[in-house]
Amino acid sequence: MDSGGTGPVTEARCRACGSGNLYLFHHQRGVPVNSCLLVGDETEAIRFPTGELSMAFCRTCGFIQNDSFDEKMTEYSDRYEETQAFSKRFVEFARGVATDWVDRHDLRGKRVIEIGCGKGEFLTYMADAGIGSGIGIDPGVDPARIDPGYEERLSWVPGWFDGSYGPLEADAIVCRHTLEHVAEVQEFLTLIREALGDRLDTVLLFELPDTMRVLEEAAFWDVYYEHCSYFSEGSLTRLFQKCGFEVLGVTLAYDDQYLLLEARPAGPSGPGQSAPDDLERLEKGVDHFSSTYRDVVEAWQSRLSGVAAGGGRAVIWGASSKGVSFLVSAGENVVAAVDINPNKHGMYMAGTGHQIVAPEELVEIAPELVVVMNPIYIEEITADLARLGVEAEVIAV
Repeated sequence: MDSGGTGPVTEARCRACGSGNLYLFHHQRGVPVNSCLLVGDETEAIRFPTGELSMAFCRTCGFIQNDSFDEKMTEYSDRYEETQAFSKRFVEFARGVATDWVDRHDLRGKRVIEIGCGKGEFLTYMADAGIGSGIGIDPGVDPARIDPGYEERLSWVPGWFDGSYGPLEADAIVCRHTLEHVAEVQEFLTLIREALGDRLDTVLLFELPDTMRVLEEAAFWDVYYEHCSYFSEGSLTRLFQKCGFEVLGVTLAYDDQYLLLEARPAGPSGPGQSAPDDLERLEKGVDHFSSTYRDVVEAWQSRLSGVAAGGGRAVIWGASSKGVSFLVSAGENVVAAVDINPNKHGMYMAGTGHQIVAPEELVEIAPELVVVMNPIYIEEITADLARLGVEAEVIAV
């Protein structure tokens, strides 16, 4: 584990704006190259392939990229289990977003294409809200997990969206928690713009993590290999405008963890609202992350070693990307990872080999401390622990 470094990245260019005005602010070795793959063997999990994080900040547009990212090292397939749809809290949020988008953009009876649809739940929420038809594109989509009642309105393409897909003939293009997984972000959005052609009325609806929060909280658990691209409101707006879109608005959602962007192809009126000037705040955030990263990691290591030294047990709740990053850096004294997704039970965390257990197994584990990987789920998790009769201190990252 290492961090820091403020020298220029002389050979790299920004993948969002093309500038060479980058500097490296965080470097980390031994990072699992996938954090949501189902790994059924402990030894395989411990020996899981790793890569490096070389986080570079663009002083010109505010975009952050992992310069060490190699897409050939990542896998997106039916083994990729990223869904959050087993959480009531998340489903309520996602359904609310789907309904809001359908209502405000008059998508009832219309056609929607979702790029990076994951397991397909969000497109079913949009169908419930009234869209006429939809196509979901994702290499990890599994139609067998989708209610057959949607077959007449929804169809699925198990693969990547690329230049071979053809024209995008839809009233809305949805893309949630996908852009951060794309390295060549300008190329990706330009491809979408070209595929839309003269369909100037098509609305683009994107959702992705807000990087400003990650920087200002030094949230090392939110930085991992699959996320090769990191955006703020300003850098996201600037990228869309550069790629030929008019940005209608960018808002924060889900306890200010996510950015929701709405845009459409730019017409004669130009690129729409100007991007917020957040470069100075971003640079301060980058410096804060770089200077406090080790302190935050060591504080968690100390907290967990203290539990172990006193004879207690600690678990994390959330066996996904945040959990992998947390365990790799600070999980030496964690005994297990808990998750409500039954597809993960009995599997192992990439990079560390921690076993993933169902909440019911905490009765036997009897943890003293439960570390929640996302504070928005504390209420939900506390209720589960009370139902199980498990008494433990619950804290969030």
